[in-house]
Amino acid sequence: MGPLQGVRVIEIASLAPAPFGCMILADLGADVLRVDRAERSGPGARIPNDPLSRGRRSIGLNLKDPAAVDLLLRLTEDADVLVEGFRPGVAERLGFGPVVCAERNPRLIFARMTGWGQDGPLAPTAGHDIDYIAISGALSPIGRAGEPPVPPLNLVGDFGGGGMLMALGILAALVERASSGLGQVVDAAMVDGSALLTSFLYGMRASGAWQDKRGSNLLDGGAPFYDTYVTADGEAVAVGALEPQFYAALLTGLGLADADLPAQHDRAGWPVLRERFAAVFASRSRAEWEHVFAGTDACVSPVLSLAEAPAHPHATARRAFVEVGGVVQPAPAPRFGRTAAGTPAAPPRPGSHTDSVLAGLGLSEADVADLRARGVIG
Repeated sequence: MGPLQGVRVIEIASLAPAPFGCMILADLGADVLRVDRAERSGPGARIPNDPLSRGRRSIGLNLKDPAAVDLLLRLTEDADVLVEGFRPGVAERLGFGPVVCAERNPRLIFARMTGWGQDGPLAPTAGHDIDYIAISGALSPIGRAGEPPVPPLNLVGDFGGGGMLMALGILAALVERASSGLGQVVDAAMVDGSALLTSFLYGMRASGAWQDKRGSNLLDGGAPFYDTYVTADGEAVAVGALEPQFYAALLTGLGLADADLPAQHDRAGWPVLRERFAAVFASRSRAEWEHVFAGTDACVSPVLSLAEAPAHPHATARRAFVEVGGVVQPAPAPRFGRTAAGTPAAPPRPGSHTDSVLAGLGLSEADVADLRARGVIG
């Protein structure tokens, strides 16, 4: 099920961005085989419930053993994509770099997910999401005026600029391969991807509509009509009334349509607007404001927690969340009219498909038992 049905992906297990990209591919129908570490496990081993691991099969390989690397290379011969998230050069040292894999399968797309990319002065160094978006310029605009930047979780680097961009790169390479017949390396770097996400801001900056001054612009909390406000019950609402007709609806809902207020885009009057808006929003609960603005174009929405979001009427109507392996989580997206994606399978126990995968390579039960005894597989 899904538009990627028939695409075979080998994922070398890693953290966050690459698993997210492979989750997207699996959600859309690709057969994703994750290569986990070869670890011995007993009946009491914990079954993982990480949504990023859903929809996979799993084989346990000790990639420090040449025999395990040979098994991996045999698997690549019938694969479309291989994904790895090591620092530059590690896959080559282990014996399955893109050149070696291309010798086995010239059609293989070799996707490399890193923070800094495959080259450049920072490529060999460690980092995390916050470092990549700091260098790319994506972190600086996020936060309140006069305060340090606020880390936007790890959504901008790991997931938006990392795993999602990697998945897009893989899909583009698959499309290109249809005409050339050849695979290629996809160098997906979070520092590049998070910079790409700021493209719109560079356009605004060039036109004079954006200042390099945190918390002073239209979309960074500087404008009182594009911000969040605390309600009487200590919750919050989000306001995004940018266009004049939406702003008029906001004022009507707040009971301020006839109030003597500064003009919407009079920056000198923004502190006054913010003070009035804050006072009014603080007079009612979040649920009351949700009722006031229901069905209007004021662009006012309740700020929901992770626990609350799946139960929102719009989310339930669109079946935007599913339960997989006992965990409520976002459903596959986007939607497809003809090749709809199904509900993802629960995350596998690491290495749980080792025997069946190796049997598919022609190994006998005795061969598999020998490899396991030698610590080559898990």
